[in-house]
Amino acid sequence: MKNNKSLGQHWLKNRAILDEIADAAAIDSDENTVCLEIGPGLGTLTSSLLKRFHKVIAVEFDEKLAENLPKSFPGKDLEVVHGDILSADVPALVQTNNYVVAGNIPYYITSPIIRQMISLTPAPRRIVLLMQKEVAERVAADAGHQSILSLMAQNRAEVELGPVVKAEEFTPPPKVDSQVLILAPLDESQVDDAVLKFASRGFSNPRKKLSSNLADSRMSKADWENALREEGINPNARAEDLSLWDWEDLYSRQNPEKTLAKK
Repeated sequence: MKNNKSLGQHWLKNRAILDEIADAAAIDSDENTVCLEIGPGLGTLTSSLLKRFHKVIAVEFDEKLAENLPKSFPGKDLEVVHGDILSADVPALVQTNNYVVAGNIPYYITSPIIRQMISLTPAPRRIVLLMQKEVAERVAADAGHQSILSLMAQNRAEVELGPVVKAEEFTPPPKVDSQVLILAPLDESQVDDAVLKFASRGFSNPRKKLSSNLADSRMSKADWENALREEGINPNARAEDLSLWDWEDLYSRQNPEKTLAKK
């Protein structure tokens, strides 16, 4: 079947890699675990998932693919939902606390999907997504290369990089390599959501120094430079240089009336 370029469709057919993705999703699962698959496409990953999970619920945006997919797996417990994963009510679809998420996701909606998946209640036990290599690396980045997306992900999940998948493994091949990103959601987020909202101010202009982005009527640029020094942070630092805990400490300085205990 011809791919739809507007939907970012690239078919991965290497069975060894597909099995590796499915294995990563199945770690710590049991016979009752449900797998939610994002964008099953032609069903190449679906095939591997059905060998490891008793039920797979696949959400496919392409109407023709959604209609044809069940025909490829007669007798299997596969439920195909035609729709947009970003507007899907995932808890209502899976109807269980015991589920994982897997998928080869379109590059152009990677960030929204990550944000959605790590915010689900109840949270999936595991999230395994194949995406653009650069984005996967960005989500798993350490202090020095952070972004709001990486802070959000690392606040709510343990983040691990899986195998790199070369562009030539896809049909048609994308312009860049891909990589598997593995997220294991935590029972509780590491810092309060208010901290991340505060951190977003620091990323408002990535080219500017952090002290300039944070300056407001309560604390001037000079005040923030002093605060950074006192926290052992370079006063010339930019937002990407700070860890979650750095952001929590700085938030507490501007909001001393609020106590945020570290998990």
